[in-house]
Amino acid sequence: MPEAPAINPAYLEDASGFHGYAERVIAPIDEAGVVAALREAADAGTAVTIAGAGTGVTGGRVPQGGWVVSLEKFTRLEVQKGCATAGAGVLLRDLHAAAQASGQLYPPDPTETGASIGGTIATNASGARSFQYGATRRWIERLRVVAPDGRVLDIGRGDAIDFDCPAIPLPAVTKNTAGYLLHPGMDWIDLFTGSEGTLGVVTEARLRLVPAPQAVLAGIIFFGGDDAALDAVDDWRASAPVRMLEYFDVASLDLLRGRFPEIPRAARAAILFDQELAADDDREIDEWSTRIEESGALANDSWVALSAADRERFRRFRHALPELVNDTVRRNGALKMNTDYAVPLRRNREMLRYYRERLEQEFPGRYVIFGHIGDAHLHVNLFSSPGDPQHAIALILEFAHKAVELGGTVSAEHGLGKRKANLLKLQYAPEHLEAMRAVKRRLDPENLLGRGVLLG
Repeated sequence: MPEAPAINPAYLEDASGFHGYAERVIAPIDEAGVVAALREAADAGTAVTIAGAGTGVTGGRVPQGGWVVSLEKFTRLEVQKGCATAGAGVLLRDLHAAAQASGQLYPPDPTETGASIGGTIATNASGARSFQYGATRRWIERLRVVAPDGRVLDIGRGDAIDFDCPAIPLPAVTKNTAGYLLHPGMDWIDLFTGSEGTLGVVTEARLRLVPAPQAVLAGIIFFGGDDAALDAVDDWRASAPVRMLEYFDVASLDLLRGRFPEIPRAARAAILFDQELAADDDREIDEWSTRIEESGALANDSWVALSAADRERFRRFRHALPELVNDTVRRNGALKMNTDYAVPLRRNREMLRYYRERLEQEFPGRYVIFGHIGDAHLHVNLFSSPGDPQHAIALILEFAHKAVELGGTVSAEHGLGKRKANLLKLQYAPEHLEAMRAVKRRLDPENLLGRGVLLG
């Protein structure tokens, strides 16, 4: 009997370094192929893991046995005025480029632009511009979904689910992707978005676009310390119509200096902002000059720009940091250990202070803190030892408890996948978890899709 062909290891891992195994990989060319694969799996009682581009960091697309169904061939992309139709395998960067070429903007901007559209829907991904525009869920008009039993659903915004469900209490945060978003009268799009491939297979989406801004003013503002940077965030969040407010701590700046040696030596923190403008809005530019001067920033050493070239430099600056973190983790031979917790805005300083105190006690010199400070959603990344992951795991868990204690969420944008499914019970009471499981049983009674993801 001939041996089964070896499985490409790219289907058995994600960007966090988490690895799995599978018996088979299927890459259908059309929706009928997805239907056939799910029906065959159902007949065989075989678990199915849905694979996007592999850019996730929670192990959601990493199989632990069973079959992998990859949507990489679903690359249809059509852009029209006000919307785009995209297959689940379309890469985010290709959608952004196509929208830009038509004079439009797709607002969600997760850092990893190599993510697939299906993956961003599965995790309700957001990114830096979510400060103004919110997460992926807000921008979906229509979905095509293959249910676990092979039925095909073509659902639009406002199409209510056909069963009753209770309301799940949600944290008072601006970003939350922990568990199913359940509330009475909800629609199908809200249910499938953020369900991490556990309720159905999204094959295609119609996404809303907006006119591209006439101009964008951006800046990377350097500070001599955290206190002045946090004061500026509080001020700018309330007074400036920015699209994003991003934070970099001193360790992040030190890591970035290898690629950006022009970072001022005195900088101990930085805030990146950008704001949409009407063309030639000199008044707003002058107001930013005043804001920066009054913030106590290293004003003369900070970077502000209107040109597309300089804004691209700032984009590279922001995106380089997670790349450098991932490279460092891979060189260490360890799993990526990071947080994705958000807290209410009023608890932002308290959470950051807690992070800093505990990290200095437990991981001095081996961490960075950066991310979406406008939403009180900062990422801690630990450079742990491959020989002692439990030390890092315990600290990440401690931080999750603290975030929930402050009224926050254990997943703001990445989802929980398999690696972090244990955190869901920290945020929700047993009856709320059971309500989620009841929805899972209704749509996937044999627990075939995404086994081990989110609900464990």
